[in-house]
Amino acid sequence: MNKGKLIVFSAPSGSGKTTIVRHLLEQGDLNLDFSISCTSREARTGEENGKDYYFISLDDFKKHIKNDDFLEWEEVYRDNFYGTLKAEVERIWALGKNVIFDIDVAGGLRIKRKFPDETLAVFVKPPSIDELKIRLKKRSTESEDKINMRIAKASVELATAPQFDTIIKNYDLDTAKEEAYQLVRNFVK
Repeated sequence: MNKGKLIVFSAPSGSGKTTIVRHLLEQGDLNLDFSISCTSREARTGEENGKDYYFISLDDFKKHIKNDDFLEWEEVYRDNFYGTLKAEVERIWALGKNVIFDIDVAGGLRIKRKFPDETLAVFVKPPSIDELKIRLKKRSTESEDKINMRIAKASVELATAPQFDTIIKNYDLDTAKEEAYQLVRNFVK
């Protein structure tokens, strides 16, 4: 099978990585397809199975772990697992496309370690922890406790930024989108 490139976008929740990834998927010249992650968490309002995530039970997730079906996986929060099925990447490569990931920091670094030459690992850095908290509150999708958990995790995730190939500082979304486009275009050509 002809392997495409792997483009990883990782960041703390609220940094803008999902918005940037969606923008890149709209750029036809990049020949990208989105790697849909699996998760054991419940779907949030508006999320669709097979589009945003593959929502599977905790038991099924653990069976996939046992069967070595994942390229990478992580227990991000207690009993909230996220992972990338090997079959998902193979599906995208079979289409002759490059794979773009919107995944947590640990998963992104695992993919980079497994495929160092085929992977561009991008860390999206928010302007500040305070701005991150404001963005997460504006979403209105999670409780104050969940937001505080994400903020605490963000400090740890920010410390991993130097391990990525490049860092995009998302102070201005349009600028960050253009910077991401140029990086990915240069990598896939």
